[in-house]
This record gives sequence, structure tokens and C-alpha cells, in this order.
Amino acid sequence: MDEQKLIEAAREAAKASYSPYSNFAVGAALLFADGTIVTGTNIENASYGLALCAETVAVAKAMEAGRRGGLEAVAVTGPAAAPITPCGRCRQVLNELAGLGATDPLVLCVGEHETHRVTLSKLLPLAFGPASLD
Repeated sequence: MDEQKLIEAAREAAKASYSPYSNFAVGAALLFADGTIVTGTNIENASYGLALCAETVAVAKAMEAGRRGGLEAVAVTGPAAAPITPCGRCRQVLNELAGLGATDPLVLCVGEHETHRVTLSKLLPLAFGPASLD
């Protein structure tokens, strides 16, 4: 996997952010087993609770395109100097997609000069998923 290519895709996605309230442009990029990269950016709303996170937008785009597994890696970037991580909601949304292919994707939490590498299962231990409904 070319981590730098995935990070650059996330940074490019952040340029399309609609974040007039927080001025915190976030980009996400999802890498699938076939090499496809799907991106998303955050979209804020004057009713703050209706904002969409970059990771959720990327997952929605991937699902709309029929992707139901094969998620290998995720890159998340933002304007902060320190690496940022997906929020709790996004961890859950990523977990649903990863579970469809029984993968535990690498999550690249990207900052200005540093990248944390962690698996999704480490970010969301004991995750709630489809098996929890049985």
C-alpha cells in the first residue's frame, strides 16, 4: 500500500470541505483491496448536529457505488498540527463497512508532520456490529 498516495487523496478531499462554522476542514480516503480510493470531506450545517464527517461521507459514497467489503486502509487529515482520529460515530460507520468484508483496516491518523498508524479494532474495541443483534 502506498500510504503517501492515500494521505494525499485525503488532503485533496479536505480542499472541498464545507466548514464555515469550525473552519476545520477534514478529508478522508478509503483504500479498497482492488486499489480503488474513495474520498470524502466534512460538510457542516448551521444546525450543528446535522453536520457530516469526512469519513461518513466517504463510506456513503463507497456504499452507493456498491462496495460491500475489501476495506484495507483509511486516511484522515485535518488542519491541526497533531494527528486527528475519526470521531466515535465515524469509527462505528467504518466498522460496519469493514465488517462486511471481515477486515480490520489500518487507520492513518494524519497530522502536519506525524502520522499515527492504528487498526480500526484498536480505535473501537468491543465494537457493536451485526453480530450484536443476534
